[in-house]
Amino acid sequence: MTVRLYDSKTQALVDFVPREPGRVGMYVCGPTVQSSPHIGHLRSALVYDLWRRWLEYRGHEVTFVRNVTDIDDKVLDVAAGAGDPERWWAIAYRVELEFSAAYAAIGIRPPTYEPRATASIGDMQQLAARLIERGHAYAADDGSGDVYFDTGSWDKYGSLTRQGRDDMVAATDADPRGKRDPRDFALWKGRKDGEPESASWPSPWGPGRPGWHIECSAMSRRYLGPAFDIHGGGLDLRFPHHENELAQSSAAGDDFARHWMHNGLVQVNGQKMSKSLGNSIFAGEVLERVRPIVVRYALAAAHYRSTIDLVDGSFAEAEAALGRIEQFLTRSGRALATGEATAPARLPVPEAFAAAMDDDLGVPQALAALHETVRAANAALDAGRLDAVAAARAEVLAMLGVLGLDPADFAAEQTGPERSALGALIEGLLSRRDAARAARDFSTADAIRDSLTAAGIQLEDGADGTHWSLT
Repeated sequence: MTVRLYDSKTQALVDFVPREPGRVGMYVCGPTVQSSPHIGHLRSALVYDLWRRWLEYRGHEVTFVRNVTDIDDKVLDVAAGAGDPERWWAIAYRVELEFSAAYAAIGIRPPTYEPRATASIGDMQQLAARLIERGHAYAADDGSGDVYFDTGSWDKYGSLTRQGRDDMVAATDADPRGKRDPRDFALWKGRKDGEPESASWPSPWGPGRPGWHIECSAMSRRYLGPAFDIHGGGLDLRFPHHENELAQSSAAGDDFARHWMHNGLVQVNGQKMSKSLGNSIFAGEVLERVRPIVVRYALAAAHYRSTIDLVDGSFAEAEAALGRIEQFLTRSGRALATGEATAPARLPVPEAFAAAMDDDLGVPQALAALHETVRAANAALDAGRLDAVAAARAEVLAMLGVLGLDPADFAAEQTGPERSALGALIEGLLSRRDAARAARDFSTADAIRDSLTAAGIQLEDGADGTHWSLT
């Protein structure tokens, strides 16, 4: 029952032992809310939702923190481009709601705490002041109000990504106007002419706003303390963001994160998503044409550290795989409702599933165990062994619950006027088919069945009538 995870800092699989037995503190870098969420944002959030669910299944109480970066150069740039620089906060809030809606749609649970950067300005200023006091940061002497982390003062700088300062490029997170070294990064940015006054706060160094990196260090400390168990985020955040977080928090005297996790990115047809290529897949667009539970399955099916390459047919494959599970649940539920066997309460997940999840969240292998259970259960169902079906159904529901793929949790997808209209049309065709079969007009009955099959509707004839499901 030992959970093993890949620590990005040590670059090794390690046994996970929480700092406090039975309690886990987990911080994940959330979105910068300057534009609508894309499929990569969903994948990253889903990875840590799965980690959280598995750690809880293993008996840990997880305090899960995911921040919102609602003040940043990118947010201000978008607002300025919209022609109304005073309303940067409105854009940030609107986009934040889009993220929250997309996360909820695919079953990502809300964090224990979800702090906004703008609500933690005081904590960031205190951290910057502590770094200055300890000789690891300095206020620019040009009157700009900028404060920078002195990368040369911290000999462990580069330890997360295993690179030396001489190999690093200049930091581009702030105007270099007051830097002593191009690799130093901003802790506090003095207000510039033309920036909205609403995007600056008073500070000991003059009005301004925080740098990006200090935001996460301050918010993780506030909600999890100076030492916690796991820090996660996308692979693209390792440098400079996570490297800088580690440096400034450690230099300030905090133990910070014991383990680092990074999820792989999402490509589209072998290419990185980018504005220049115009190949970004936005969450809102995909959720309009693909069932949310299918999106969740597709994004969870690959190992979390691997790169997902979305190609034509990726979601169709996920739909087919999930459809086999849903069909079993429908068939088994109907058989158990009319049979003598009683479905047990949810059983523990099978050993093969648990072993896969314990091994650095091996979801692909866990899904293989799930589908093998479904295959064996279908064979038992065909053979009329309802006791075996009942036990397998309980195991399947346990595995789906851990993965956040229980169709019952997405029941709203199966309701609504569209579903009602479809059901009325199908039931009408089934009545015509029953009448044709009663009149021994089998050519008409077969033609109706074939037309429904071609439309993606599967029929199952039983003693209690004909049942249909979408495939």
